[in-house]
Amino acid sequence: MIARVTLAELDAVRMSIPKAVQRFEESVLPELHEAEGYEGCYVLVTPEGKALVMTFWADEAAAEAGISSGLWRAQVEKFVTLMRTQPGRESYEVAVAETPAQVR
Repeated sequence: MIARVTLAELDAVRMSIPKAVQRFEESVLPELHEAEGYEGCYVLVTPEGKALVMTFWADEAAAEAGISSGLWRAQVEKFVTLMRTQPGRESYEVAVAETPAQVR
């Protein structure tokens, strides 16, 4: 499994963080669900507008297809007027995965 991490800083004055999260849920998630090899995501935010979006992909080919097809760029463009800076992007191989529901 591959995790792609996008780091961004949103302008919380232009749009509240809860509204930005709602926009993500309504406009980005449906398109991700259609992408072959997509396996889920985490979105972490701070009240000041820092955001970390971690998407999970079945393998490197699926993760790369999300970039080469323009999917990643199209989703970023939905938030371009709200960003303080250009987002960063990195990919990682998932070595250990334990979701909160698995910890007991």
